Amino acid sequence: MPTRKADAEWNGSLREGSGRVRLGSGAFDGPYSFRTRFEDAPGTNPEELIGAAHAACFSMALSAGLGRAGHNPTRIHTAATVTFDKVGEGFAITKIVLDCEATVPGIDDAAFQEQARAAKENCPISKALRGVENITLNAKLV
Repeated sequence: MPTRKADAEWNGSLREGSGRVRLGSGAFDGPYSFRTRFEDAPGTNPEELIGAAHAACFSMALSAGLGRAGHNPTRIHTAATVTFDKVGEGFAITKIVLDCEATVPGIDDAAFQEQARAAKENCPISKALRGVENITLNAKLV
């Protein structure tokens, strides 16, 4: 299996500084700053990148599980909402909500929900994020 890389550079103080984050594949190269993380300035932030990774990983894991169960999906769309809060003296990701809509011919809702729960528990990004106490899933067949 390949090893993936990304890098980030930060210049200056926390509040006035800025940085760039780059994916090793070249698929993304963009700015981040105090304002993109703690306010609504244009650019990205670590939590947004974690959300994208989680949504992508969950969608792939769900597709794999459904396929193994004989129900190949037509479409899986997952949005991740990552909550970043002050906790004690520092900050933490306190909640992640995965909202998934999927089109899966020939499956009933109970079997779909079982596959969705398994994907949430077993995708590699979910496993890496086990320190987040509140990860919830809303999965819907459409």
